[in-house]
Amino acid sequence: MSQHLLLLLVILAISPIPGDSQDSALSPTPEEPEDLDCGRPEPSARIVGGSDAQPGSWPWQVSLQQSGGHICGGSLVAPSWVLSAAHCFVKNGTLEPATEWSVLLGVRSQDGLLDGAHVRAVAAILVPDNYSSVELGADLALLRLASPAQLGPAVRPVCLPRASHRFAHGAACWATGWGDIQEAEHLPLPWVLQEVELRLLGEDACQCLYSRPGPFNLTFQLLPGMLCAGYPGGRRDTCQGDSGGPLVCEEGGRWFQAGITSFGFGCGRRNRPGVFTAVAPYEAWIREQVIGSEPGPAFPTQSWEPQSGPWEPRDENCTIALPECGKAPRPETWPWEAQVMVPGSRPCHGALVSESWVLAPASCFLDPINSDGPPRDRDNWRVLLPSRPRAELVARLVLHENASWDDASDLALLQLRAPVNLSTAPRPVCLPHPEHYFLPRSRCRLALWGRGEPAPGPNSRLEAELLSGWWCHCLYGRQGASVPPPGDAPHALCPAYQEEEEAGRCWNYSHRSLLCQEEGTWFLAGISDLSSGCLRPRVFHPLQTHGPWISHVTGGAYLEDQLNWDWGPEGEETETRTCPPHTEHGACGLRPEPAVMGVLWPWLAEVHVAGDRVCTGILVAPGWVLAATHCVLRPGSTTVPYVEVYLGRAGDSPLPQGHQVSRLVISIRLPRHLGLRPRLALLELSSRVEPSPSALPICLHPGGIPVGASCWVLGWKDPRDRVPVAAAVSILMPRLCHCLYQGILPPGTLCVLYSEGQEDRCEVTSAPPLLCLTKRRSWVLTGMALPGSRELFAAIGPEEAWISQTVGEAHFLPPSGYPHWPPEGSDLCPPDMASAPGSPQAAVFLLLLTPLMQG
Repeated sequence: MSQHLLLLLVILAISPIPGDSQDSALSPTPEEPEDLDCGRPEPSARIVGGSDAQPGSWPWQVSLQQSGGHICGGSLVAPSWVLSAAHCFVKNGTLEPATEWSVLLGVRSQDGLLDGAHVRAVAAILVPDNYSSVELGADLALLRLASPAQLGPAVRPVCLPRASHRFAHGAACWATGWGDIQEAEHLPLPWVLQEVELRLLGEDACQCLYSRPGPFNLTFQLLPGMLCAGYPGGRRDTCQGDSGGPLVCEEGGRWFQAGITSFGFGCGRRNRPGVFTAVAPYEAWIREQVIGSEPGPAFPTQSWEPQSGPWEPRDENCTIALPECGKAPRPETWPWEAQVMVPGSRPCHGALVSESWVLAPASCFLDPINSDGPPRDRDNWRVLLPSRPRAELVARLVLHENASWDDASDLALLQLRAPVNLSTAPRPVCLPHPEHYFLPRSRCRLALWGRGEPAPGPNSRLEAELLSGWWCHCLYGRQGASVPPPGDAPHALCPAYQEEEEAGRCWNYSHRSLLCQEEGTWFLAGISDLSSGCLRPRVFHPLQTHGPWISHVTGGAYLEDQLNWDWGPEGEETETRTCPPHTEHGACGLRPEPAVMGVLWPWLAEVHVAGDRVCTGILVAPGWVLAATHCVLRPGSTTVPYVEVYLGRAGDSPLPQGHQVSRLVISIRLPRHLGLRPRLALLELSSRVEPSPSALPICLHPGGIPVGASCWVLGWKDPRDRVPVAAAVSILMPRLCHCLYQGILPPGTLCVLYSEGQEDRCEVTSAPPLLCLTKRRSWVLTGMALPGSRELFAAIGPEEAWISQTVGEAHFLPPSGYPHWPPEGSDLCPPDMASAPGSPQAAVFLLLLTPLMQG
């Protein structure tokens, strides 16, 4: 049974509540009614992590119902009074009518009522005046029954503690209820009351645990009147649907209600004990509400003085429970690696996820002939685990319901006939909760999965670094789709590999799993399909969405909260974003975010020509780079020089966000222009470049300038260190360009005007490109610099046909949405504009003033 009102909300630290009516200092009344016996169940043998309660064990437990269905728990404290949680009855700040509620008493299984079970209507619901929400405390309610309960062996009240009552820290207490047995997993039929033993935690110890970031990077400030119970290691807790139920402790032969189930962060999570409303501080409020009732609740005097228990720390420091999963002595030696041996088949690699369960691809066990079901003869199946002298037998195979048609659900769970001892090897791998967010740049490794074979080459080929969710989703997802923000399950996980693939190198059966590390703990983050080529997997299906299914089947898999919350100084974008449009050849023009302006441009290439000069190039397709002809080819030369292309580096160093990619140029293609020397050249690479933050083609467009685009000249300040810099510019309309350079410009030339102070940012000998960022966040290549000029660029648009015919995968954006410009030959220039004195900026200013002077 695991917890209460399930809080997975972004809650900031909350200030303590000022003094209210909980009045813990009120002196207890010295006399109690003699006719009400409390806290004494019938003698019997004794919720996430709980078990079925025996009949009569908890005779004060009641079920609070609406429309005949269980909603919350409660406890009988007097024949006419039930104690529960306020949040069960207050919705959007409004107290629900008492007439909508009923109380079921004397019941153990809600699927079949025993003798003594009966129902009472609710006459009134009372909550403290200062209650507003669970995280602000005062989460308790009193329900007055329309008629007294029938007391008997199955229906008896619990004792309530006085304000001076002190429960020992570390005391073993019990919580009961009909709530979920795991997160998002309801109690199954026949709905038997569950019980779980919990330890009381001292305020300092509990606050220490909640001061450490947990789910969603949350911390929480405990308030007066709150009580914690559970275990730093988690796995036993109350859960959704247990709200309002009692937490009781036995003292001197009587059971006292120490707390009311209130809320928690998930259910049974490590370092997140359940939070209860402490009953003792509310003695005065309870007495005030029930005044005049005969008999009322009993507040027996505490008969012993509690001693400090071992769970209460002596200072503010406390011991944080560490994960019991995901510990590997060294990478590539995975203590959870499992091999499933099926006669007649190659071994299937999977992972141990609990003492009794192995997770593996369902495709290993689906019969290709009889696709309706898994293969039989499981008596002969064996599972090999590390450091186990004998093979394990398989008791059960559970296929994911979507395994046969959805690659992302290609999962199966195999139950071992006997659980393994996890105190020694093997050890289980950690699994992520649905809201787990693997941080960009997380260190990851590839591991065997399915019927794969060991990776070729050195172990370094197994190393990977996780890319941002935005980049991964927009590169491989649907165009225009919303990018899942942190906290939402991603659609894909993308690793970047520090070592290039060698041409012709194949990873046979390259089914792999992705293991990612957080604070020394390894998580099984994703699984891959069989690669269509010979390369390592570029996209993995996240395992987050399958956490509830795995937890439901196994009942004990190690789902772990996120451990690393260091998002860096800027963190990751959390607002909803959409992906730029794709072209028919996929995504282009994506710049990894966040990126330092002027550092990482994944299409910017260094083109090294015959070892004596370096030109700027732009990746326009996986196997092609576009460059200025005058920079690559010497005038009058008839030989093709030796050319190398580098992506993902600045000078002699790889860029910090990516890694270096190098290729030889095997041919140089030029357009056919009668009587004119071509201004653009296409360089064919020796092999394709796989998409990565260091190498991704830019988008191209057929002409004009995208509406609302902002533009830059991208190049190097110094041709020796070659650190990329961008200078902001405005592209002039053809009329202005024609007037400034009348009679000297070849067709298809663009003119730019630099922003103030930007003119000298880029050197011109390397022929820098002209780029624009569209309103839909796609980067497009607009032009390449002409020889010796900072302001003149050869437009890409007029060469669309040649580029498309030469490069089958050039990423041209759709031609719609571009402004119409007048023909370049229009004679709209004032006299002598081409010979205007001063800089181009001065000439443009003069031209813009011309209409005013003429008026």
